[in-house]
Amino acid sequence: MNKFSENTIYDYQTVREALARLDKFALKINLTLFVLSKEDKLVGTITDGDIRRGLLAGDNLGDPISKIMHTQFRFIKKNNYTLDQLSEFRKKGISLVPVLDDEGKIDRVISFRDQITLLPLDVVLMAGGIGERLKPLTDNIPKPLLPIGDKPIIEHNIDRLIRFGVDQFIIAVRHMSEKIESYLGNGSEKNINIQYQKEDKPMGTIGALSQVPNFQHNAIIVMNSDLLTNIDYEDFYKKFLEDDASICVASVPYKINVPYAIMELENNTITSLKEKPTYTYYANAGIYLIKKEVLSLIPKNEKFDATELIELAIKKNMKVSTYPILGYWLDIGKHEDYKKAQEDIKHINLYN
Repeated sequence: MNKFSENTIYDYQTVREALARLDKFALKINLTLFVLSKEDKLVGTITDGDIRRGLLAGDNLGDPISKIMHTQFRFIKKNNYTLDQLSEFRKKGISLVPVLDDEGKIDRVISFRDQITLLPLDVVLMAGGIGERLKPLTDNIPKPLLPIGDKPIIEHNIDRLIRFGVDQFIIAVRHMSEKIESYLGNGSEKNINIQYQKEDKPMGTIGALSQVPNFQHNAIIVMNSDLLTNIDYEDFYKKFLEDDASICVASVPYKINVPYAIMELENNTITSLKEKPTYTYYANAGIYLIKKEVLSLIPKNEKFDATELIELAIKKNMKVSTYPILGYWLDIGKHEDYKKAQEDIKHINLYN
């Protein structure tokens, strides 16, 4: 999905042509060209430094690029890489990494200056709600399009996921769906693919997934579109893999302060007293990582909530784990939440 054409050149073109192409990058950082064969397969890379060294060694501007290009280049295979590989690229300061398909052609280019990693995930954003508690703000605009700072809530979520290399999005829509589709389009402006799943009736918090015909990847993030969060999606995905979970539920701490001394009892005998204790529970954050095969548990064309899917998975002895969000998280459900989000966005970084 990346617009990488400006970073490609053919091996039969000349060093002069490569130099002219690189000159267009004068104010950019990514001074690398990917060299393609006439069959569009990646066969090498070339930088302005390579050209300088070639000229000093006696090569000519009219020589073909193939004479000075690097043929031992770094790349990853589409759907066949590890997060550790990507981490190594980052540590070595490699800013551009091509992703090749089975034919050796470029599928996309990762720019570690623009994104953090490349997570093999589809994303489903639930955006069909009416936003009843936020009226009159939602009288003429769907809640996901309510602005927080300089962009709508849903766009903040999309842009953060893009930072983690996600490019396949499905948005479940119903209420004022045409406004959401008109604003976001097909995603091409962001170099991503956005599809829409229209709900003809309320389908609950996850029921719409029963109507999605296929997914590109074996794991799917499902999340409410009215959340504002800087969750680390890479860390979340690593936890999902480490747990070998069928479902991993993101959670947020919820503390309850009891204003009394609480008695600890055993056989109706007081064993201790806790003076005004604080109890911490973990609440569902509305963000889930789910193995694709688990989605078969969702009944077709029925209202079904994510909590029902979790309970059903537990009954079937599937592993359901949790991932605590240690950063920022806000569910924008009420007017006071929206007001808080407008203030918080001035001080938090959603794209680090």
